[in-house]
Amino acid sequence: MVVEDEQSLADVVATYLEREGFEVTICGDGLQAVTLARQIDPDVIVLDLGLPGLDGVEVCRQVRTHSDAYIVMLTARTEEVDTLIGLSVGSDDYMTKPFSPRELMARIQAMMRRPRTGPAAGAPAEVPAGESLREFGDLTIDVQGREVTVAGNAIALTRTEFDILASLSRDPGAVLSRPQLISAVWGPNWVGDDHLVDVHIGHLRRKLGDEASRGRYVRTVRGVGYRMGIGQ
Repeated sequence: MVVEDEQSLADVVATYLEREGFEVTICGDGLQAVTLARQIDPDVIVLDLGLPGLDGVEVCRQVRTHSDAYIVMLTARTEEVDTLIGLSVGSDDYMTKPFSPRELMARIQAMMRRPRTGPAAGAPAEVPAGESLREFGDLTIDVQGREVTVAGNAIALTRTEFDILASLSRDPGAVLSRPQLISAVWGPNWVGDDHLVDVHIGHLRRKLGDEASRGRYVRTVRGVGYRMGIGQ
């Protein structure tokens, strides 16, 4: 689904998607986009930030209540706050206008290689029963069930947030760099700014009730990357 009120741009994006074999629905209104997303259950949503009716952030927030579609946010604004807001409501990636349609297709193709369900990309296809549950203090990660709880309370994570947490917890003592996390979660052919990882880590910490300075569950290793904390 392409949600873009600039018809010429929507047509260009749709054309590229159709060349890749997608069936494409175009709409230019935020309210209509929320309704259509429920009706057609798209695999991918290319979502403009500036829309009539509802803006892209609110569309993303509402769609995320019922859909695990891959969402790429488009914005003509380059201020970092727009990027942070867009990702915090569950978009998987973002691109600023003007952008290359070929690059957009490359990012979508990389996302589509990630599983919609099951373990994080790069994980074994089957997780041994004894390794399905990973515990770090009050944090429990059910890898097979893709569920996370803190002190028994279920935490609603986006697919990307879960995949990052699953990748970090697979080898808790190892430090993963941004490029390593990008490769594990987004795929080795992903193109873009690897600081995208930092944004998702920040949102993951907020949901887990963690603090960067404390790092109970996700610790920053300065100059290197991230690793799991021990839950204390």
